[in-house]
Amino acid sequence: MSMDPLVMRAREVWEDLARVPVSFAPPGGVEVVVSPRSGLCPAGWVGVVALGGSAIVTAPSDAAAGLVRGVLEELSVEALVDGDSVRKALPVARVLGPAALAYVSPSGFRPVEAGALTVDRLPAAHPDVRGLERAAGPEAAGEAALDEITSPAFVVRDGHGRAVSAAGYQVWPGRAAHVGVLTARGVRGRGLARVTGSAAVAHALSAGLLPQWRARLPASRRVAAAMGFEELGLQLSFELA
Repeated sequence: MSMDPLVMRAREVWEDLARVPVSFAPPGGVEVVVSPRSGLCPAGWVGVVALGGSAIVTAPSDAAAGLVRGVLEELSVEALVDGDSVRKALPVARVLGPAALAYVSPSGFRPVEAGALTVDRLPAAHPDVRGLERAAGPEAAGEAALDEITSPAFVVRDGHGRAVSAAGYQVWPGRAAHVGVLTARGVRGRGLARVTGSAAVAHALSAGLLPQWRARLPASRRVAAAMGFEELGLQLSFELA
């Protein structure tokens, strides 16, 4: 059976980010490699990405890779991206995730109309974007990572001219567009993230990029689903004790 082209493109992104030669195994398989410079996880951590029923794992050292390989018989692909299962099988100090990985093709994209709203296109470093980050709070701003985008920022303002929602993307290896969306507290749940996110995704698709949406919170995952994103896998990072 042929592989979904969207899964194939997504896998290429994460294989590049491993920063050492690695390929996703057949369904149900796991490939573990040593990569101290891996882009799958923070430095010194173990990174796991599962896509299309198989997974790749990067470890910071031979010893860490050996620990992971030693539990593969008892950990399925699904268990490797489940924090509780990993904690039971390995000496884990900290865990990040899991986060859902979602992607959309040009044919699957469902643009969200702005309606009466106006979407401004600003430079990524515009002061209004930084002001929105302060208004949204450090946790939400860190999750959106608009300070890392390489695209323009697509912004919606309130009646006072303040930026209340913004989106953009960072170009990753493998020609992926990693999308980030941020909305100010007090105006969430009104569809603003869908409007600004849709503008960013449309811009990425017009550049021939693969839009990627990584999210842990159900609200963020619903925003992606509304635009036609398909959840194809999960990402988990953990630090061995």
